[in-house]
Amino acid sequence: MNFSLNGTWELFYGPQDEKVKTLEEARSKLDRIEVSVPGEALLDLYRLGKIDDPFFADNFLSLRPYEFYQWWYVKEFDLDAPLKEKIQLIFRGIIGVGEVWLNGELLGSCENSFIEHAYDVTNRVKSHNLLVVKLTSPLDYAANKSYDTLTLSWEGREEALWLRMPQHSFGWDIAPRILSVGITKGVELVSAKPGIEELHYSTKQVSESEAAIDVFFKLSPSLLSKEPLTLRFSLCPLSRGDKKLCQNTEFTVEFVAGHLNLKLTSPLLWWPKGYGEPNLYNAKCELVQAGKIIDVREDRIGVRTVHLERDAKKGLFRFVINGIPLRLRGANWTPLDAFHSRDSQRLQKVLALYNDLGCNIIRCWGGGVYEDDEFFDFCDEHGIAVWQDFAMACARYPQTEGFKKALEEEVTHVVKRLRNHPSLILWAGDNECDIAYREENLSPSDNSLTRQVVPALLKRLDPNRPYIPSSPYISDNLPIDSLPEQHLWGPRDYFKGPFYTQNKASFISEIGYHGCPNRETLESFLPAPALWPPDDYYWRLHSVEHWLGRRRDYSRIELMINQEREYFGEVPEDLDDFIKASQITQAEALKFFIERARLSDQIWGIIWWNVIDPWPQVSDSVVDYNFRKKLAYNYVKRAQRPFIIAIAEPMAWKMNVVAINDTRNPVSGSYEVKDADGNALANGEFEVQPMSRKVLASIPAKSSEKRLLLISWEIGGNRFTNHYVAGMPPFDLEQYNAWLSLIRPNDARYRTVSLVVTSLANQPFMRICRKPLPEEL
Repeated sequence: MNFSLNGTWELFYGPQDEKVKTLEEARSKLDRIEVSVPGEALLDLYRLGKIDDPFFADNFLSLRPYEFYQWWYVKEFDLDAPLKEKIQLIFRGIIGVGEVWLNGELLGSCENSFIEHAYDVTNRVKSHNLLVVKLTSPLDYAANKSYDTLTLSWEGREEALWLRMPQHSFGWDIAPRILSVGITKGVELVSAKPGIEELHYSTKQVSESEAAIDVFFKLSPSLLSKEPLTLRFSLCPLSRGDKKLCQNTEFTVEFVAGHLNLKLTSPLLWWPKGYGEPNLYNAKCELVQAGKIIDVREDRIGVRTVHLERDAKKGLFRFVINGIPLRLRGANWTPLDAFHSRDSQRLQKVLALYNDLGCNIIRCWGGGVYEDDEFFDFCDEHGIAVWQDFAMACARYPQTEGFKKALEEEVTHVVKRLRNHPSLILWAGDNECDIAYREENLSPSDNSLTRQVVPALLKRLDPNRPYIPSSPYISDNLPIDSLPEQHLWGPRDYFKGPFYTQNKASFISEIGYHGCPNRETLESFLPAPALWPPDDYYWRLHSVEHWLGRRRDYSRIELMINQEREYFGEVPEDLDDFIKASQITQAEALKFFIERARLSDQIWGIIWWNVIDPWPQVSDSVVDYNFRKKLAYNYVKRAQRPFIIAIAEPMAWKMNVVAINDTRNPVSGSYEVKDADGNALANGEFEVQPMSRKVLASIPAKSSEKRLLLISWEIGGNRFTNHYVAGMPPFDLEQYNAWLSLIRPNDARYRTVSLVVTSLANQPFMRICRKPLPEEL
């Protein structure tokens, strides 16, 4: 039985200092509104007109008083008859700190926003029921914790460290300080019958002929004293509907927990995008006792092995999947929305962006949340590998036994929920917490959370998946700029400057460049008088790393202005040209970062920052909060195709034209390189072996010559394009704007045929004929 408790609830709210101990007092002393669950308190206040749009101007700063409020969620519900079987009350998501009461009885606390909360309500539910969730002020909760010198947040967010709430909620450079609370996901009563409690599939070994799969199981203890138990397994490939391809095995089980070994002949392996099909199996397990099927569980699994080769002394960091070292490219996953009850509305649309961009890896950043299975299902299906940080970022977290116990519960819950997903290839202990130790001459190895607590759990719960204690992981006393895996932020100066080109990272897990959003988005969150110039209070609030409006020693406005001045020699004097100059600079920067990584023998992966914003802001994203794409979106999409032809940076008066084949198949075709005036510079046929690069030609180069090179190639009748801007800045914005008509990227999935025709205004335009392109290219 699943009985939903979603829908209309009552919400009573008011200041925390209002002495309210009972529901009766809440009803008489606090304000009341009707709300919808799932939801969030502040969004309900906005919906009812009690607060202004939190995303406009500086309205989010006015939300500070609500951080000290109490919130009483109340739901009355009826059941046709009292339930006699074992029943659990499950909250799929609560953001905040509080308690849950049913019919006047305390069921327990809810102090971790990252996990589900389940309460045994067997014999506690009645025909008529009163359910109460009381959420207190998170800051009041945090104020009663102890703080020491070791416990520290870079940005002065010490209150966040004790609260297992989304860390970005306390103010970040990508999100406003909006400390929202609420019942953000579904609530339901679920009957629990004896049967299969846990089932974990883990690929141990693979070859073309056979795969060895470990199955770890746990059954209900009450079944042990009855008849013997049998587990029947049927693994059927989802990509092929023929039941003859299913492979069946059964085992007699003598105890309620243990592990079994399955063998698959001629397995269909799961591969990241570009390297093969992301094959999946439907794994059906039947629990049989006394000839009767008493429980059935079905999982989608992928057959693949994953190994992380990390050698700090050799400067190596790369993923080996199914025995083959792979080069990966993708983007960091940041919060979908500052209000997480709206995540589900945005999830599929945002995932489609990552897929369209050709990402074959996503890094789930530690300042956000753990996404639902729907996220991982998509990544499983589309061949997008997932690097998952645990939810800690940019701080030194408490080392107390109480915090360790809370983290153990969180990690256990998250790992058990996600470990069957083949797309998940790495656990990381946190984001940049090792740096928080090293920058103050402390040893990152003293962080017992990521050196002891988390790895000990992973060894028991998910031993065959790689783990690193932090990103970047600092070990062996290496300086930060010598680590094999790095976050490349630095001065954010010219994107071809020494900081970027001389870096020795083997894997770049964060790197980004600033880009102004489109005018329509700026108009959606800036008051009209603040649109120009950009050095304005409201621009800064939506672009500066802040909390409660406090400023850092730099802002993204200065970065954006300086980057435009570096690339174009001046800063435009009107908004539209300013936006265009910023987006061009960002697009060229991200394109360069990705292509440099792919042209390098040393670099095995790049995960750039980032695809989309969780609120309207000025940022490094290539798509703004309102789903408007910046120019960089198309440049990145083109640079991330599994096969591309790019031009390497000049050396010894020449530039090499290089074909990059990041697939497991040979690729052949023809290519041509021209300049903006149509002069042919190089052309010919090519054949490039799997997972390799090949120099196709060399072109004379002089740093003093500023010119546009246009690259095109055909594979099996499908045409692709790329470009390269040669020479040293400053470039002329008007000239680049003219070049845009030549380099404007076309959709990589289609063949483009240009037919010059004449409009009534006697101006040429392009007619596009589209033909589907094979997914692997």
